[in-house]
Amino acid sequence: MRRYLLPSLLLGSALSAQVGINGPMAGHVDFFEATIWMQCQGPCSARVEYWPLDRPDSVMRTPVQDSEHDRANAMDFVLDQLLPATTYGYRPVVNGRVVDVGQPLTVRTQTLWKFRGDPPEFTVAMGSCAYINEAAYDRPGEPYGTDYGIFDAIADKRPDMMLWLGDNMYLREPDWGSRTGFLHRYTHLRSTPELQRLLRGTQHIAIWDDHDYGSNDADASFVNSALAREMFDLFWPNPTCGVPGVAGTTTALSHADVDFFLMDNRTFRVPGSMSTMEPAMLGTAQVDWLVQALKYSDATFKLVAIGSQMLNTDPQYENYSTIVKERADLLRRIEVEGIRGVVFLTGDRHFSELDVLPLADGRKIYDLTVSSLTSGTYKATDQNELRIPGTVVEQHNFAMLTFSGKKKERVMTIRVFNAKGELMWERTIEREKKP
Repeated sequence: MRRYLLPSLLLGSALSAQVGINGPMAGHVDFFEATIWMQCQGPCSARVEYWPLDRPDSVMRTPVQDSEHDRANAMDFVLDQLLPATTYGYRPVVNGRVVDVGQPLTVRTQTLWKFRGDPPEFTVAMGSCAYINEAAYDRPGEPYGTDYGIFDAIADKRPDMMLWLGDNMYLREPDWGSRTGFLHRYTHLRSTPELQRLLRGTQHIAIWDDHDYGSNDADASFVNSALAREMFDLFWPNPTCGVPGVAGTTTALSHADVDFFLMDNRTFRVPGSMSTMEPAMLGTAQVDWLVQALKYSDATFKLVAIGSQMLNTDPQYENYSTIVKERADLLRRIEVEGIRGVVFLTGDRHFSELDVLPLADGRKIYDLTVSSLTSGTYKATDQNELRIPGTVVEQHNFAMLTFSGKKKERVMTIRVFNAKGELMWERTIEREKKP
């Protein structure tokens, strides 16, 4: 195995009981299993201990792992002795000692509700574009990242899940050319003190966009595309990194009566400016997989997360409308297949808005854009024909989705908050019923 030199932030001369950690952070939690991500701030041996919250004497343990230098001492621990609808406490043990992170650590497995009752209520927080300043490698001038307190504002809402909608960090010029650079940038993000309470407070899932992938607007030609995917998989414990027939970061998961489809808008991207190649954002194989998966899904709401705006009709920047044929084909196929409850979740644009596309039979396709968390904000100057009036937010913000109601009366309530956690607007989308 090749070894790599890492920045001094990642180095340590010997195992020490004083080694600190970033996280821990839960990935997607299923019925019988959960994955806990953790990064030691130096070489370490670690495990996770866990127990049913109402039975603290029944402690279970993961196998001990020795951290690896060329993985930036980041590790995944699988809790594989869980039962449905149960809350578990857990704690990291590093070099034989329990690490007190200063807050309770819990995961709750999913409830087996189908054929038994109504789906449970749950909430999902979401946002995109999180820039964390590092003066040595930032552009000169005024810092681009501000309002880090937004992470605590999200944690205060106590969401059941956090969905990161891309540009979850910003690779700089020294970063995207090497493994060491990627590991440095991810470690710099995960070391942010203001982020720790949110990382530890809920489960996390993620997609990427250009700044997690490579340089600005990077596409399928990026020479380190495979390395970028490896690093994404190392720091985001999504259920999978790729789906059948699609080798990118695409994945899917279910929670209660909601299905999430986490798309890869970079690995297969051919920009709309190309004249001798067919422009693409997702590529044929990924579009085919998505349409088939949406058709198969019986979820009340089908949430499709993509880094770039889907419905915005103004063909500028990296909106999907710059990829004319593929976008039209995907929307047409959703309509022809009779798929209901589709909501796209997007980031990228450094402002937030809600768009809606009415279909001929009364169905609607929505696109909720949530941006940005801490990076610079922009004005929504697009000539967007599908924008819902009153939903534009041009300051740092995040969104909360709440899924509630009885099985046949489910609603998704969208609330968008500013960096202080103050409500900016609220809308409700009802379950689409079959005729």
